[in-house]
Amino acid sequence: MAITRFRPEFWSAKLLVALRKSLIYAGPGMVNRDYEGEIAEAGDTVRITSISRPTVGTYVPGSTVIVPEELNDAQRTLVVDQSKYWAFKVDDVDKRQAKGDVMPQAMSEAAYALRDVVDQYVASLYTQAQSANQLGTVAVPTSNPEYFYSRIVVPMGVALDNANVPSEGRWMVVPPWLYGRALLDPNFINAEKSADGGTAFRNGIVGTSGGFTIMRSNNAPNPTGDDYVVTAGNGSAISFAEQINKTEAYRPESSFSDAVKGLALYGAKVIRPEALATAIASQT
Repeated sequence: MAITRFRPEFWSAKLLVALRKSLIYAGPGMVNRDYEGEIAEAGDTVRITSISRPTVGTYVPGSTVIVPEELNDAQRTLVVDQSKYWAFKVDDVDKRQAKGDVMPQAMSEAAYALRDVVDQYVASLYTQAQSANQLGTVAVPTSNPEYFYSRIVVPMGVALDNANVPSEGRWMVVPPWLYGRALLDPNFINAEKSADGGTAFRNGIVGTSGGFTIMRSNNAPNPTGDDYVVTAGNGSAISFAEQINKTEAYRPESSFSDAVKGLALYGAKVIRPEALATAIASQT
């Protein structure tokens, strides 16, 4: 695609679509975008207002005097404070010799590169899960793959149940090695063996267990040694906001090539820490 035919709005939209299709931690169903709003520049904020829950009392006919209580509101701020850029160029000679248009593939690769950065950022929010939902370190040795279910999946489900988190839409993200352990556990329903042959599974989804949709990601946090973070929750826990703010094409002075650069703005906030649960899975 010649630079004179470059359409920033079109390629920004293409990049966003490719990015959202590849996200795991920040993907559909994993986070909500309820407060995304309009993002113009780094440092913009999305204000989230919540209201207190009213008290339920007992009514006695003829004697109860109803006095309406005044509800309190609270406001939290989701700050769009992550600002990342990407840039690449296609040499005129390479473009001439390449078979087909290389721009769509290049934009797709840019989306995947950005995906890793965004996912790592959202994955790092696991520390904000409420303390009652942090299960601590659990060993899952090769000799006991069922520990994945009995010592991680089930306790995480119970923790979320105790926090009154809806059972619908629950997810769990595990590192690849733990997925390997899960394959040895009969409680794990492998996506490839599902009724539709796995065609309904996308974006890193590898199966289900204990009411959770299980996702596999190389971006599972690794705080130390062979210990990796398993994060679970549902879409109400984290709110995410992002936008490809700018996409520009230009001709670099130092080469004969077409170049594209882009600026991505995003931010995330744990708005329901009780809807997150974590465990440190130890690879032994």
